Amino acid sequence: MQWTLVVPVKPPSRAKSRLADTASDALRPSLALAFALDTVAAALACPRVRDVAVVTDDGPAGRELAALGARIVAGEPGGGLNPALAHGAAAVRALRPRAAVAALNADLPALRPGELARVLDAAAEFPRAFLPDAAEVGTTLLAASPGHELRPAFGTDSRARHAASGAVELLPDAVESVRQDVDTGDDLRAALALGTGPRTAAAAARLLLGGGPRR
Repeated sequence: MQWTLVVPVKPPSRAKSRLADTASDALRPSLALAFALDTVAAALACPRVRDVAVVTDDGPAGRELAALGARIVAGEPGGGLNPALAHGAAAVRALRPRAAVAALNADLPALRPGELARVLDAAAEFPRAFLPDAAEVGTTLLAASPGHELRPAFGTDSRARHAASGAVELLPDAVESVRQDVDTGDDLRAALALGTGPRTAAAAARLLLGGGPRR
C-alpha cells in the first residue's frame, strides 16, 4: 500500500516553546523548521510513501518544504492541530478519494525511511492505527486505510484518546526514529543520539557553539 502523509507545520516563530530551556528565542524557529524539513525529506524517501501533504499557512516554511517535493495545503482552519489534520486529509481525498492517509508529526528529525516503512506496513493491516511516541503518552503517527476517516485526536494524552477512538496501537520492533518526537531538551538529545537529518544537525551545532543544550 502506498500512503499519503499529512504533516502539520506550525509557523516556526510560534513553534517549540517547550525548548525555551534549551534554545533561545532566536534559535527556536530555525530548529523547528529544521525538524520539519528533515522529517519531510525522510518521509519522501520512504518506499511506502506516495507523497506528502504539508498543512501550513507559513509562506517561507511552505516554500522550503515544497522545494523538497511536498505538496502544500494552505487555508488551514482555526482550532488547532486536529482541524488542520482533518483539513489536510480532506484535501488529499478530494483528489484521490481512496487514498491511504496517515498523519505524521513534523518534529521527527531522526526519522529513517526504512523504519517508517515498517510502521506503515503494520498500519495497512487495520482500518485505523496509531504509533505511540517514545514517552508512551502521545502519538507520532495516525493512519487511516482507504474508506476510513482519519479522525485525529492529537493533544494531551493522545495515545489514550486514539485507543479510545478505536484505532489499533502499533508496536513494531526497531522503529525508534518514528517515535522520537522533539518537544524538550531531553527529546532533542535523544534524537541527536539516534542521528538526525542534516538540517537539525546543523541547527543543533549552533546550540553547541553557544554552550550546548542546558540540562
